[in-house]
Amino acid sequence: MLKANDIRISMDGKGRAIDNVFIERLWRSVKTEYVHINPANGGIELYKGMKKYMEFYNEERPHQSLEYRTPKQDFEAMKQAA
Repeated sequence: MLKANDIRISMDGKGRAIDNVFIERLWRSVKTEYVHINPANGGIELYKGMKKYMEFYNEERPHQSLEYRTPKQDFEAMKQAA
């Protein structure tokens, strides 16, 4: 039905389990390093806090899986290599 209506399917099933592992690791970090330590007092406070945490997570926090580089450093290195 989707193909008949020219609707592209976003995932073909390949890699889905691996993608889920990365998302689960991210949310585990978010919950243990931010949410549980800083309970929000409303949606706006949660949004602002999560924004600040995600900036920290991507720009300052070294990641073991990236050989202790930040995701931003890793992204910049890949951009320069391309």
